[in-house]
Amino acid sequence: MSTAKIDDTLREKIISEPDVILDDQDVMQALIAANERAMGGNIVDLRGIAMERLEHRLDRLEDTHRSVIAAAYENLAGTNQIHRAILRMLDPTEFEPFLKDLNGPVADILRVDCVKLVLESANADGEPALERLGSVLQVAEPGFVARYVSNGRSAPHRQIVLRQIQEGAFAVYGDKAPYLRSEACLQLDFGPGRLPGMLVMGAEDPHQFSPQQGTDLLAFFAGVFERSMRRWLS
Repeated sequence: MSTAKIDDTLREKIISEPDVILDDQDVMQALIAANERAMGGNIVDLRGIAMERLEHRLDRLEDTHRSVIAAAYENLAGTNQIHRAILRMLDPTEFEPFLKDLNGPVADILRVDCVKLVLESANADGEPALERLGSVLQVAEPGFVARYVSNGRSAPHRQIVLRQIQEGAFAVYGDKAPYLRSEACLQLDFGPGRLPGMLVMGAEDPHQFSPQQGTDLLAFFAGVFERSMRRWLS
């Protein structure tokens, strides 16, 4: 029989505040292990087994809780990022600065390497605006947007498409095309009687955009951009 004694001060502390022991997982595990050793190897402590399983379940719940909190913070950060980009996009009072900012301050806020606006047109050759806005604006033949978004395959219409790529399309991104590894394609509707358009965001990071990501925030961004363009085009 053990004659070891607990220090009187420690003993009084435990008696007065037993929750200190109960709330300390490491101490409780040490006490349970000592109890199992005292019972001997021929006795199965079902209560100890149940407690161990509950501890594992609690650990999993805590991991899930941390993951949910991390996802919530990430979503909040993404929302703030989109809001700041929209406010910056709405600052210009003239059309050309409005477009040029897309591949400048707006792209910086969104942390993407390239933003391009693709407009379909039946005949846009010789337009002087194309030369001035070539850094952000590309003009394509009718039907280009649908083919580009679907990669030429038959697929259900989706306003927002996120995907990883081997490299960007030169016809869209120009000289930056070889360095891009993922992109977001935002299809745009400018209203009745007008050909569609597309806003594309290219990133060198292959994980910046992927099909598993949510598209709600980008859909909101595209909706604001559509409405802004309709006013400029009217």
